Amino acid sequence: MKKISVIALALIFSTSSILTSCEAVKNTNNTQRGAAIGAVGGAILGGVLGNNLGKGGNGALGAVLGGVVGGVAGGVIGNKMDKQARQIDNALPGADVVRVGEGIKLVLNENAVRFDTSKSTLTATAKANLDKLVPVFSEYPDTNIVIYGYTDSTGKVEYNQTLSEQRAAAVKSYLASKGLLGSRFTTTGMGIADPIATNDTPEGRSQNRRVEFAITANDKMVQDAQKEAQK
Repeated sequence: MKKISVIALALIFSTSSILTSCEAVKNTNNTQRGAAIGAVGGAILGGVLGNNLGKGGNGALGAVLGGVVGGVAGGVIGNKMDKQARQIDNALPGADVVRVGEGIKLVLNENAVRFDTSKSTLTATAKANLDKLVPVFSEYPDTNIVIYGYTDSTGKVEYNQTLSEQRAAAVKSYLASKGLLGSRFTTTGMGIADPIATNDTPEGRSQNRRVEFAITANDKMVQDAQKEAQK
């Protein structure tokens, strides 16, 4: 099993400003991290970070940070997300699993869900890999999942925007067809934004034709975590 990437937030609060930084860490304590975030504003701070990181891209990352709860409850949520991230990594080694804040950023690149040029149809391989995620998503029903579709830079920007929306919708439709609750999922098309490889080569363009997931706690998970934190 490959290592799951972890992004932690180092936060300093002052009366005049909030200074933020992100760094990769190993074996961090999620309860402590959640409590630290909560001390400087919890969900409000998470929303600011999410909006700032979301500008110009980083859609999934921004969405995860925007869902920060903070405090001890945030630590409880983070621990649950740790377990889910490990299960996703075990089920689908070809995916890029990133634990950040109290959520998960999941990148399904060409090794997991690949799209042909100008196509939004899921290949047989893509369906088989999505099938591997269904049991994990079923085990953790108290999460919201935003699906982001991406394209390479081939063709007009407007066309790629529509195509990216169709790719995200195709993934949502397939997962819903496997028994997952459709209302858990929302979709967003990102078009040619946020390339993860060069668009100057066929191999690079193939990697950019991808989907990303932002997995965050839903209201029920937040409420349950808050109750647990009060015990």
